[in-house]
Amino acid sequence: MSSRLLPFLRSLLRLPAVRALLVQAAALLPCAALALLADALGHGLTLLHAVLLQGFLAMLVTWKLGLAPWWRLIQLLFPVALLAASALRLPPVLFLLVFLGMLGWYWSTFRTQVPYFPSSQPVWDAVAAQLPAGPALRVIDIGSGLGGMTLHLARLRPDCACTGIELAPLPWLYSFVRAKLLRSPARFIRGDYEKLHFGEFDLVFAYLSPAAMQALYDKAKREMKVGSLLVSYEFSIPPYIPDKTILTTEGGPPLYLWRF
Repeated sequence: MSSRLLPFLRSLLRLPAVRALLVQAAALLPCAALALLADALGHGLTLLHAVLLQGFLAMLVTWKLGLAPWWRLIQLLFPVALLAASALRLPPVLFLLVFLGMLGWYWSTFRTQVPYFPSSQPVWDAVAAQLPAGPALRVIDIGSGLGGMTLHLARLRPDCACTGIELAPLPWLYSFVRAKLLRSPARFIRGDYEKLHFGEFDLVFAYLSPAAMQALYDKAKREMKVGSLLVSYEFSIPPYIPDKTILTTEGGPPLYLWRF
């Protein structure tokens, strides 16, 4: 039993969300000790001061652990948000609805470390310009979100098979219904792109996060066929030098292309 449990616990502790939660729990002890010390010295802390202190301690520990920068802000504001919610006496069902909405929108972001990053039409046009003339090209947007790029490519290049894959249920449902209403040939799959075989596609587009890029490149190198393109918006994959770098907007992030 322990031989199975220990690897599971180790993998669980590697998840940033779990580590952030443990940091908040650990910050309670020094925060309580400081509050007792202040009270003994005749300078009692208010509840607001206490939660600000806990948030600040959690933020410092999060920074020392090297978690992504956005976790620092979350750790700082999380205790304050709990205090505000308690003071407003909001009905419990509201928290359930918010939780379900966030779950449907972000789904396994805590595991994948890939939040929702929407791209824009200049990026879509730049990707479309990389598609050579000729039918039967297969294109996929991994982490397709609300489906904007997949629908745009399907409209510009009806000769291509354009697919989007999205893990979170609500963005996938929105893009799926949107394609049906527009009568677009674009296809949307709900699932994990890691379970796809990239060898089925001529171009793979990704707008993910730095945490996912190395594994993405390894998968692409292992599976993509000769002549196919891996395209990443904003995030490079050091130390691999892209074959082409495109600036889609002035001052905006670049588009990186690797040809296999």
